[in-house]
Amino acid sequence: MQIGIVGLGKMGAGMARRLAQAGISVLCYDQSNDARAAVEGTANIDCAENLAALCARLEGERILILMLPAGNAVEDTIRDLIPLLSSGDTIVDGGNSYYRDSMRRALALSQQGLRYIDAGVSGGIHGRDQGYCLMLGGTPTSIEIFEPVAKALAPHPEHGWLHCGPNGAGHFAKMVHNGIEYGMMQAVAEGFALLAARKELDIDVARLAETWRYGSVVRSWLLDLCAGILKDNESLGGIAPVVADSGEGRWTALESIELGVPAPVITLALMSRFSSQGGSDYARRLLAMMRAKFGGHAVSQEK
Repeated sequence: MQIGIVGLGKMGAGMARRLAQAGISVLCYDQSNDARAAVEGTANIDCAENLAALCARLEGERILILMLPAGNAVEDTIRDLIPLLSSGDTIVDGGNSYYRDSMRRALALSQQGLRYIDAGVSGGIHGRDQGYCLMLGGTPTSIEIFEPVAKALAPHPEHGWLHCGPNGAGHFAKMVHNGIEYGMMQAVAEGFALLAARKELDIDVARLAETWRYGSVVRSWLLDLCAGILKDNESLGGIAPVVADSGEGRWTALESIELGVPAPVITLALMSRFSSQGGSDYARRLLAMMRAKFGGHAVSQEK
């Protein structure tokens, strides 16, 4: 079996290696020479010099997995691929695209005889070894064609992947998944901040994190990661308190408003990330000045 992969970032390269280990022939393309060089020489993996060469070298009904940033990169690549593909070929968008974009793309591609699967992929840098969780949106026929690939990528052939529904369902599920992730991460981080702040109790937070990994109701992979982080750097010295956010958290919050479904934990976790990025700075400065004006309180000067 042959698979094409476009985009050899951390996720794309890891997926290529996992598929190759399963005996699937993987033909890759990335604009970066360094990204291509990093996988070349791996058994069952080869690289093409451009998209045209990639499509020309794939045989039969082709399956191409796009592991690209959401937005223009996906849009432009699909546009460039269309004249290179034939009826019956399948494009799988494995990035974090907005589900409504996926619905639009699926409709447009179907009118040209092309199949489209929106694939929410979770597993991060550990997916190569532990497997990837796949949330798939598409027609039953498209998913049937992709099934051998899904089974090879998943942690187990029968577990960790799901045909969620029609096009858009896969990326919608991944969007909500990432919103949940925001809330879980925020709760864990706040809890350990409280533990570290009560210094007179001298709690060894790293050892407590390790203890919670066994039998505790809050045990999780995120807790496993925290235990390792705190063991290496309990004070978290040298780490800037800035947390980036990606589109999925924002989209999840917007969906909660549109659907009228309360999602306060996810939304507040998103707001906390905005605050860490400086989004609260103007408001905090104004608060400090109001307090000074009505109560004569001192205002700290920026260093």
